[in-house]
Formats: sequence, C-alpha cells, structure tokens
Amino acid sequence: MSATTHAMTYDLEPGTTPLLISLPHVGTDVPPEIAADWTEAARALPDTDWRLETIYAFARELGAGILRAKVSRYVVDLNRPPDDQPLYPGARTTELCPTRMFDGQPIYQDGRAPDRAEVARRRAQYWQPYHDALSRELTRLQARYGQVILWEGHSIKSRLPWLFDGQLPDLNLGTADGQSCSPALRQALCAVLEAQTVFTYVVDGRFKGGYITRHYGRPDQGWQAVQLEMGWSCYMDEAPPYVPDAARLERLLPVLEALLRAALAWRSA
Repeated sequence: MSATTHAMTYDLEPGTTPLLISLPHVGTDVPPEIAADWTEAARALPDTDWRLETIYAFARELGAGILRAKVSRYVVDLNRPPDDQPLYPGARTTELCPTRMFDGQPIYQDGRAPDRAEVARRRAQYWQPYHDALSRELTRLQARYGQVILWEGHSIKSRLPWLFDGQLPDLNLGTADGQSCSPALRQALCAVLEAQTVFTYVVDGRFKGGYITRHYGRPDQGWQAVQLEMGWSCYMDEAPPYVPDAARLERLLPVLEALLRAALAWRSA
C-alpha cells in the first residue's frame, strides 16, 4: 500500500506488520497567520521532537507503519486530550494549544493567545484528522492481524527545569502504569532495557504515556500501546541545528531495533 497524505496535518506510510509508529511531535509546519502571533523565540520551534522521523526510518525495514505529524505542536498538541484535561494533575504541563514553551517562556505576544473558538477550530482542523487516521490504521491492522502494537515515539531535551527536576533518564518507557499494554509485552520491553548497558532508563516514571498511549492502549481489545520518550542527547547535541551524531546513533539504533523486534516477537508468540 502506498503512503497517503493529509495536507498540513500528517503523513501516513502503512506497514506490513501489526506495528504502527506514531510521531505526533515531529511537525514543523505553521500557518503564517498563527506564527504572526508568536514571539521570535517560539518561531524557532525549540520543543519539536527534532529528527525523530530520521531516527525511526530503520523501522520500515521491520515492516512498521509510520504516522508522522506535519503541523507543529505549538499549533495544536496532538498528544493532549481534546478537552484539555491535565495528564499529570498538579504538575506543570502545556495545553492542547500551548501558550508556553518548555522553558516556561510565552509562545504568544501579549494579548494574542488563542481564545476558545480558535482552540476549537485548530482541534477540528489539525487534531481530529490525525486521530481519525490513527484510529483507522489501528482498526485496519487489528482486522488483519488480530493484535496491533502502537509505538509512540517522542524525544525531549534532557534538562528542563520548568517541567521537571534534574536530568531525565535517557530512555523513558511509558505504559500508563501497565494499563496500556499487556503485562507480557511490558516485561519483554523491560528485558531489553535491562540487558543494554549504554543508556539510563526508567519505566513509568515522569513520562507514563500521553493522551495517545492512554486513549488507544486497550489491551483487552487487542490494542497495545507504549510510549518511548528519549533524551535528545541520545542522538545529538541539545542545541541547534539539531543534527544527529553518527557515533551516538551507532549506540542508540541497536537498542531501538531490539525494542521494536521484542514487540513484534511478543505478538508472534
């Protein structure tokens, strides 16, 4: 099946296995009329999951499908609930249509943040098509394979004092405290992390999974979902121009491949 595209929202390249990789924060497209309301710092899109689509390109050889956002998370965050309820009550976070960057600085110039009507418009125009595509593809895969594995790929700067204390582990696996996937799949992925000695890791720590992992993770219905949040330092310097480093990739890619192969092996078993 050939790749399909929805203008300004996403690219979908269907795969040939039950594994679908979702990359909701790699988009850098911004409508000019929205960017005009932003600060100069926000227009640089510093909180993008930089180069993650390049990092996961190898997964096509494993038969994985890839759903990639085109629109920036600053326009609308595809990994937030449509009603904008907080995922981590009591913790600092950003909204469905974020008004602050991860360093706490404002995205919008004074008085130019989106109102409720504009948030609703962006939800309909950008958020909904991505989720419609995600739901359709998961349904298609389950009809063909019986089970489907949704892999939520994310990356982030390893130190962001406004959001969390100290430095994040390199690899942060989230399964909504074991609710978004089967215990056996969770254990298979944990075994891969335990076996490698290159990266620090945590399971269901600061990042337990965002809206996509929690909403689409329905193991009792055959929809398995996990999230992997990686520190940028795993594959590049944490400053512009955000170019992946060959030596770091040589260490990272075998671990990522082992994780994806473990997920596929779990399904085969």
